Amino acid sequence: MPNLFSYGTLQKEQVQLETFGRHLQGEKDILSGYKLNMLEITDPEVLRKSGQKYHPVLEFSGNNEDEIEGVLFEVTDEEVLQADEYEVDDYKRIETVFKSGKEGFIYVGKWSLQAT
Repeated sequence: MPNLFSYGTLQKEQVQLETFGRHLQGEKDILSGYKLNMLEITDPEVLRKSGQKYHPVLEFSGNNEDEIEGVLFEVTDEEVLQADEYEVDDYKRIETVFKSGKEGFIYVGKWSLQAT
């Protein structure tokens, strides 16, 4: 099963229920080399689900001292696609390795990838 790292609204029970139809199971993990920024959300459906106008977004820093704590959820391939639908167009899904050594998907700001 794929892993999906959440550092924001996908940790909320309401978002999980409405996006995946279930509560996700996961373990805390750490992502190195990224910083958090905030992104203004304008998509009405995402605003309704999350209840938040601003969502955190990862930005690549390349500095291993920059660490983001979050939860690494086990999801199905179908749930990865459902997460893609939930995340707005300013995010892009990529695969990476976490401090635990596990691999998984993260959502980063599309503009962040232009600097890498």
